Amino acid sequence: MTQTTADMGEQDIAHADMWFDPACPWAWITSRWLLEVEKVRPVRVRWHVMSLSVLNEGRDLPEDYRRMLDGSWAAVRVCIAAERRFGAEVLGALYTALGTRFHNNAEPRTEETIRAALADAGLPGDLAAAGDSTEYDEALRASHAEAMKLVGEDVGTPVVQVEDTAFFGPVITPTPRGEEAGKLWDGVRLVAGTEGFFELKRTRTRGPVFD
Repeated sequence: MTQTTADMGEQDIAHADMWFDPACPWAWITSRWLLEVEKVRPVRVRWHVMSLSVLNEGRDLPEDYRRMLDGSWAAVRVCIAAERRFGAEVLGALYTALGTRFHNNAEPRTEETIRAALADAGLPGDLAAAGDSTEYDEALRASHAEAMKLVGEDVGTPVVQVEDTAFFGPVITPTPRGEEAGKLWDGVRLVAGTEGFFELKRTRTRGPVFD
């Protein structure tokens, strides 16, 4: 019978660390997969912030993508502000609240939406003010740099670390559920533990599916 985190002691639980930017739809799906994994495997996810805006600074990008990145600073700044004030344990609920509104509900990425997400996560609305401030940018860049140090600069979000190995992805759609999520985790953990393994990839043939 499959064991979950509810069945085992802390010493038996594997940890998965995920770096996310709330703006990225692919990271959102990966994060929902990891939450499914927690239900069917002895795994606990720890959340961290990275930034597509930081990652793409100075790059020659299409104008529409650049506008998207310019509008993505607020959410990551608010996430870092929440982490600094209340600890990393609040990031999971805040990311869920932001991602649900941004992706599932297709709400505009405005201060009003961020304030609503903060309320959903049980956090004070005054944190939204961080979105227009550079006060937390040093901490944001440090969190982002931690992910890049693990995987290199030629990847994006999400970054996932399984035990001592980190990688970009998995990039999936739609979200695997139940035992399908567990089987994908088993495969990811297998390749992550293979010395010298670097990459599997194929061209995406569909956009992200939110369910």
